[in-house]
Amino acid sequence: MIRKHTRTGVALALFALVIPQIAASGTANAADSLLSANKPTTTSSVEAATFGGANAVDGDPTTRWASREGVDPQWIAVDLGGNATISKVKLSWEAAYASSYQIQTSTNGTSWSTKKSLTGQNGGIDETSLSATGRYVRIYGTKRGTPYGYSLFELEVWGSSNNGDVTPPTAPTGLASTGTTSSSVSLQWTAATDENGVTGYDVLRNGSVVGTPTGTSFTDSGLASGTTFTYTVRARDAAGNLGPASNAVQATTLPAGPGENITVVVSGDIASLTNSEHYETAKLIDQIKPNYVATVGDNQYDSGTIAEYRAHYDKSWGKYKSITRPATGNHEWYDELRGYKEYFGSIAFPQGKPYYSWNVGEFHMVSVDSWPLDEHGSDSAQLAWIKSDLAANTKPCVVGYWHHPRFTSGKYGDNSAMAPYWNAFADAKADLVLGGHNHHYERLSPLSKSGAIDQVNGMRSAVVGIGGDFLYKERTPRVGVEKYFSDSHGVMKLTLSGRSYSWEVIDTAGTVRDKAGPYNCR
Repeated sequence: MIRKHTRTGVALALFALVIPQIAASGTANAADSLLSANKPTTTSSVEAATFGGANAVDGDPTTRWASREGVDPQWIAVDLGGNATISKVKLSWEAAYASSYQIQTSTNGTSWSTKKSLTGQNGGIDETSLSATGRYVRIYGTKRGTPYGYSLFELEVWGSSNNGDVTPPTAPTGLASTGTTSSSVSLQWTAATDENGVTGYDVLRNGSVVGTPTGTSFTDSGLASGTTFTYTVRARDAAGNLGPASNAVQATTLPAGPGENITVVVSGDIASLTNSEHYETAKLIDQIKPNYVATVGDNQYDSGTIAEYRAHYDKSWGKYKSITRPATGNHEWYDELRGYKEYFGSIAFPQGKPYYSWNVGEFHMVSVDSWPLDEHGSDSAQLAWIKSDLAANTKPCVVGYWHHPRFTSGKYGDNSAMAPYWNAFADAKADLVLGGHNHHYERLSPLSKSGAIDQVNGMRSAVVGIGGDFLYKERTPRVGVEKYFSDSHGVMKLTLSGRSYSWEVIDTAGTVRDKAGPYNCR
């Protein structure tokens, strides 16, 4: 039997989630209990690191599992820790729901038996009564209800355990940081206890599991320098029961190196109307505490109106508006830059134009408005200004940033319309050009005007379209790609040190996904 709570919006789903569990137990027997809470999960894919399967069984109605977008089938499975009698499965869907899916069980996590096939679903909250046994339960999505992926706030499996152990371990105690480097934090804690023995621990950094040691110490590596992280630890037993979290501890990695460093956070394609990842990337800015923020366009979707800016961007990245030096994107131009200009004001139009330059340390930074050239094929006034600005520059280091990249292996590929801008910066022997538009991260070798690798006279570039909107999986391979990923959102932490520069790219799980430099200015 299926009992459906029809969705009238995501808010209804969230409201339904906070009803006490005794009321939500539906047709389950009075003796049945929630078997899936905090149990191990596996998934076919995740949209980003912050949308892992554990979010669907953590009891928190604000966290969720999200699969890769636009691909069928996708699935999430939960290990109940032992054989169980299953009476009900309850699913609380986010806006990206399954219109058709199967509920499957397994004794070994490999061979699956379909217990229910559901079609014509409309999201919201599904409650399905079952009469089944098994250790593993899998939700196997066969047809998406939206163009996106599959996303569950909660996956609840109700029934009774047949293995007798339903008692979780105690919380570990005394969690402390025992040392840090510029890229790692070492932790130690006092062991938890359990009637049948603790088999391992989950180490959580900023709420996401980053390690599963069996002992009482762990070193978290590959971290951003000069950044503060929050850690907790939980214990597991042989039945898969997960205990409560330890005390929380904060630890800060050491600075990247000696000298007077200036930090600039860079990203683009940021505030979506339907994807909340821009709130997570904004948290990275708060942790990094940069001197400046430079955006590479499409700061606000869908049309960059002032109403959209106030409802979305302002509530996340808007906290840093006073230190932001933005660039425009095509979505800002859908409102003829009206919302962009009203929101950022003189910061984005210091000379009455949506392109400008600014100096910091030994660096000359140039924000370019790339839409007119991309859309119309010519922009003589701005191109003349760029050449004049670069000719008048007295700083030894030059960084240009705009929305549409000249060279990329991303969805849209190389953009010959951007050649006049790229060539102007190349003639000025600029050091670095940053772009967005393609929703991924990419670091390229120094390239010539024709796009060939030129380690001596070429210009370095990177695409940083990972600020919050939905990521792209499409690629157009080209030479010179040194690093690429499109499975997680994040920001670039660009460090300017005298006449050299380097960067780290940090995803929303706090993991450093790329390190580049230091490079000397040309």
